[in-house]
Amino acid sequence: MTGKTQTSNVTNKNDPRSINSRVFIGNLNTAIVKKTDIEVIFAKYGKIVGCSVHKGYAFVQYINERNARAAVAGENTRIIAGQPLVTVKLF
Repeated sequence: MTGKTQTSNVTNKNDPRSINSRVFIGNLNTAIVKKTDIEVIFAKYGKIVGCSVHKGYAFVQYINERNARAAVAGENTRIIAGQPLVTVKLF
């Protein structure tokens, strides 16, 4: 999988209001799916200001909560690299 967008790796801003615009993505096959893939998949829901990928999960930080809610609704249980995603908006 490939993508073109590049964003910050920072998804843990100190502003407590920003947590409402953060999405947790679990059950992620990070051996196949890379940061750029996540950015491409989730960018259709709004401006991504940060994306961090870890072993088996990722976080996407949006500019606002509305984008985060739309991403969770649109991507939860989507099959990526043979595994259903688990997306949760943090609060």
